[in-house]
Amino acid sequence: MADIEIYSTAVCPYCVAAKNLLKAKGLTWRERRIDADASARREMLERAPDVRTVPQIFINGVHVGGFDQLAAAERSGKLNELLQAAP
Repeated sequence: MADIEIYSTAVCPYCVAAKNLLKAKGLTWRERRIDADASARREMLERAPDVRTVPQIFINGVHVGGFDQLAAAERSGKLNELLQAAP
């Protein structure tokens, strides 16, 4: 199973959309709430230094980006490639 991490906040419609897309594919993930955990915010900024928005999604250690990038990866077939890559 793929290792999926999502950095999110409590009130974020794009975070919900990303989780719904992953759920529809039968996937599970670990969620890191940056609004509730300062260390999670720092970690997100270290891993994706050029972003300031949520969600930020990582699959098997690869930075996918936000919901728009996740949805584009799903449409192009890239998401399935990422999910099958060895962690």
